[in-house]
Amino acid sequence: MFKTLFHKIRLFGRRHKEPYSHYYKILGFCPNDIHLYEQAFLHRSSSVRTDEGKWINNERLEFLGDAVFDSIVADLLFRKFENKKEGFLTNTRSKIVQRENLNKLAVSLGLDKLIVSASHSCSHNSYIYGNAFEAFIGAIYIDQGYDTCKKFVEEKVITPYVDLKKIVHKEVNFKSKLIEWAQKQKLEVQFALVDSFVDDQNNPVFQSQALICGISGGIGIGYSKKESQQYAAKMALEKIRKEKAFLEKLLEVQISLQEDTQEEPMANASDNLLSEAGCLQSESPEAAKPEAETV
Repeated sequence: MFKTLFHKIRLFGRRHKEPYSHYYKILGFCPNDIHLYEQAFLHRSSSVRTDEGKWINNERLEFLGDAVFDSIVADLLFRKFENKKEGFLTNTRSKIVQRENLNKLAVSLGLDKLIVSASHSCSHNSYIYGNAFEAFIGAIYIDQGYDTCKKFVEEKVITPYVDLKKIVHKEVNFKSKLIEWAQKQKLEVQFALVDSFVDDQNNPVFQSQALICGISGGIGIGYSKKESQQYAAKMALEKIRKEKAFLEKLLEVQISLQEDTQEEPMANASDNLLSEAGCLQSESPEAAKPEAETV
């Protein structure tokens, strides 16, 4: 309680009360160097040039915050799931730190309203919210140290906004799920690069197509080939689950392949294909809105 009172007294003593007060509401403590936090929300499209000719934006803080946030989440999961193996911990962490989730966390904290960026950049590149979130974590780390940063993440981010039970059961590796399903059906899955280009911020963008025995399951867009393949697989899984006509095409191919290889046709092949498709659990495809991959 004394510590909280100290921070409030310190807050009122600042000359520029409004920005400090704003950050205090989010952080729960008063920043030592408010310029760090302001830099955390400065997108490169609005970079500021110093008198020395150096361009300032949030990319360096984002790099640092990415590593710090990964470390804190790993620490938290290691302590919470004492009996789980390394593979489980790695998979769970990847779900928490994925770009889509970081974007949501940024919005939940109100960080999206603080970002300084060219208007077209904000509307076109929704992944900048997640980048700003990481830069914000980097700013806290530099300004307050690891312990305070860790406390902020656990108390202000994970506890109120991350449902670990839900995260654990969330499926994110759509490519592996699609390949696993196809192997059971003795169908071949391929991912073909359709196109690659750069967006208006010179970020590379990739379009990949998921092909099941040559039949298109969907085209995914992402800021890496791997990410675009994940989105394409996600769309294909939705198509398998919801479009009977698509499944009938795959069934025709399946029967044709069995005839070509002179294999004994699978008993109740149609029912089996439909049954397996019904067991697939996926989410609504979002391939139209690419998000930068967390490396």
